[in-house]
Amino acid sequence: MQPDNPHALSHAGPFSDDERAAVYRAIETRRDVRDQFLPDSLPSPLVNRLLAAAHAAPSVGFMQPWNFILIRDAERRERLRTAFEEANGEAEAMFAPERRALYRSLKLEGLRKAPLVVCVTCDPTRGGAVVLGRTHNPRMDVYSTVCAVQNFWLAARAEGVGVGWVSIFRDEDVRGILGIPPHIEIVALLCVGFVDSLYQEPELAVKGWRQRLDLADLVFEERWEAR
Repeated sequence: MQPDNPHALSHAGPFSDDERAAVYRAIETRRDVRDQFLPDSLPSPLVNRLLAAAHAAPSVGFMQPWNFILIRDAERRERLRTAFEEANGEAEAMFAPERRALYRSLKLEGLRKAPLVVCVTCDPTRGGAVVLGRTHNPRMDVYSTVCAVQNFWLAARAEGVGVGWVSIFRDEDVRGILGIPPHIEIVALLCVGFVDSLYQEPELAVKGWRQRLDLADLVFEERWEAR
């Protein structure tokens, strides 16, 4: 059967060897940047390419629930940093005493050093009361937004741009600083900037906080296995 609109389809064959290698390289060398940002500003065309990559993410019911708040103002970024520092002190106290020194060594300076902060949000109302594909899993809008974050991150890696995901903050603090309405969910607070080096392995593995799990232990056939 011919499709109603043949122009809506495109070739679905594999990429060339070089193209495929580039995709896998971006995936395998992506890192969470915490302290290695350079002060250089990001050109607007580059930022727009990253946002376009994020906006090309898949979304349930094609609801595209994301918004992107770009924060460049130094005063507003300092307010975000202060909110982070307060929450970070609370977080440190949650770990066992023998882990706290190592925790403090994980410098989280992105909010101070990165020239751009991007807050990615999710609007659960965008698709209406009933969204195709979300009828039985109401969190699919957030999952879709996380796909946009990953697209942004991989595109940034390909552009030589580092990204750090800040997750240590009180929701109400960031909501107040950025004027985010109550029904909008904050999904990611990203520090974005050029970097000239990246860890070969994730920093938390390099510094001994947690090691990479073996993929073979995470893959089950047909049903869940208790291990």
